[in-house]
Amino acid sequence: MAAVLMLRGSARLLYKHRKVHAASIAMVCSRAMASKTPVGFIGLGNMGNPMAKNLVKHGYPVVAYDVFPEACKEFQDSGAQVMDSPADVAERADRIITMLPSSPNAVEVYTGANGILKKVKKGSLLIDSSTIDPAVSKELAKAVEKMGAVFMDAPVSGGVGAARAGNLTFMVGGVEQEFDAARELLTCMGSNVIYCGEVGTGQAAKICNNMLLAISMIGTAEAMNLGIRLGLDPKLLAKILNMSSGRCWSSDTYNPVPGVMEGVPSANNYQGGFGTTLMAKDLGLAQITATNTKTPVPLGSLAHQIYRMMCAKGYALKDFSAVFQFLREEENL
Repeated sequence: MAAVLMLRGSARLLYKHRKVHAASIAMVCSRAMASKTPVGFIGLGNMGNPMAKNLVKHGYPVVAYDVFPEACKEFQDSGAQVMDSPADVAERADRIITMLPSSPNAVEVYTGANGILKKVKKGSLLIDSSTIDPAVSKELAKAVEKMGAVFMDAPVSGGVGAARAGNLTFMVGGVEQEFDAARELLTCMGSNVIYCGEVGTGQAAKICNNMLLAISMIGTAEAMNLGIRLGLDPKLLAKILNMSSGRCWSSDTYNPVPGVMEGVPSANNYQGGFGTTLMAKDLGLAQITATNTKTPVPLGSLAHQIYRMMCAKGYALKDFSAVFQFLREEENL
């Protein structure tokens, strides 16, 4: 009798184990299926294009849209779905990433006549990786919430090279309970995904970062230019700076002097990379937020003026590291 009871107990344990195992498999399968549902991507510019490609590399079907049809062509050629409007993307995907040039572009894509919110599904996750005014991010979040969806701001740092390599840094603002869902997608495009707080804090972190980046790039360009005029070889000077206290990202990873580094815009006539217009725009955002918070940013203000002058003097479409070339031309006036 005892042997029979032991057998029955073993059978129950085996059955229970099988049920737990089956449930685990079902959960894994459910997550796998969720991961394979389409992801919308709106904005296929210098940054958005490689970001969307990295999603494809990780097995996500991408539903794409860009205001310029030619930007979508290579995605269409590879079999991706290309839509006619942001609203059409929202109809096909309940997870959407936007990568847009400015606040007005973001407002139009989300709330315009053919915007995402016209056809957004309840429960959708909308992640904006544009760099825009934190106040605009907060307004968009309110509009999205009214439609029963979730909005998070997740601007990026790292430039086009990091976008291609999938090594971007994402600064994320939004409801903390949704962070894991956002991180699942963002880790396909970046190596650092950092939760900053409520909606708008991601933008705040990005604006601070880019103001510092602009200041350090101008400083690097000035130091390199002065050293060259004093007779130093630019490669030697860069080497010395990068093993000394003046080292920074602008000197050791993105040097603005042609011939010092390979694979950066300064080695390609300042083509590609992060445009001077965009840097001027980001510095403008920093100025607005500094004024609103009564924060003194004298170097940030000066950097803003320098990049605005560059835009007015033919550098608008060149990479922001072209400030080195701008300084060289100014000294000859």
